[in-house]
Amino acid sequence: MTTQRTTYTLLISALLLWTFSALAAPKSGTWTATPREDTLQMNFRVKEHGNMGLSIPRASFQGLNTEDGADTKFQLVREAGTLRFEGRFANGEGAGHYTFEPNAAYLEEMGKLGHTNITPDEHFQLAIFDLGPARVKALAELGYGKMSHDELLQVAIFQLTPEHIRAMKAAGYDKLTMDELVATRIHDVTPKFVAEVKGLGFSNPSLEQLMSMRIHGVTPKFVQEMREAGYPNVTIEQLVDMRIHGIDGNYIRSLSKNKGGGRKE
Repeated sequence: MTTQRTTYTLLISALLLWTFSALAAPKSGTWTATPREDTLQMNFRVKEHGNMGLSIPRASFQGLNTEDGADTKFQLVREAGTLRFEGRFANGEGAGHYTFEPNAAYLEEMGKLGHTNITPDEHFQLAIFDLGPARVKALAELGYGKMSHDELLQVAIFQLTPEHIRAMKAAGYDKLTMDELVATRIHDVTPKFVAEVKGLGFSNPSLEQLMSMRIHGVTPKFVQEMREAGYPNVTIEQLVDMRIHGIDGNYIRSLSKNKGGGRKE
């Protein structure tokens, strides 16, 4: 089961990295967007190479106007470079063209941190996902200085921050590899979730157990439900198996009723 979960995580990471790596040396392309209350759900298309979608806080843009019928020009300034947009919003949707102006000084700073030979494709991705030298330096100070380009992109894509690493260390997970840290972001294994699991009496859950709980939907509510259904000493592995096989409190109660009904004359 451990091998299966590890393979699952690696496949997700590989798929995302493959998708983004297909975007060769982007300079310009088209965009579409759906405005939300606090964010802009954007989709970038690079000529003949593919799509990339993500949600960006509205406050990150300069000059953004999403009113219906409005021609608009706005920009997204990142340490890695500036994306300039032009287009139009109508009926709650936007579309247009963008250009990316890379920041040469960014490559110099990243080079000083040991990240040389960043391709135009990678440069664009690091700009979109807003990974700056300061965060890379902070990660190095935490012991994660020798990252490959793929790992650097994973840090950017999954928003792995020094704050998250420090919080996981404080929660007792102080020797995680970069792959394991990325997996905590993929599966939403947060310090808060760790505290909730420990609060249920699981004193020292492994990272593998925590990820299994997230992958299969073993929530604190589900744990309480199964305990109240007659399994006070249920283990994490048993809870995961129950979720895999669709066993919940209602199912157990229905079995009890059927058993009780079978004894009646």
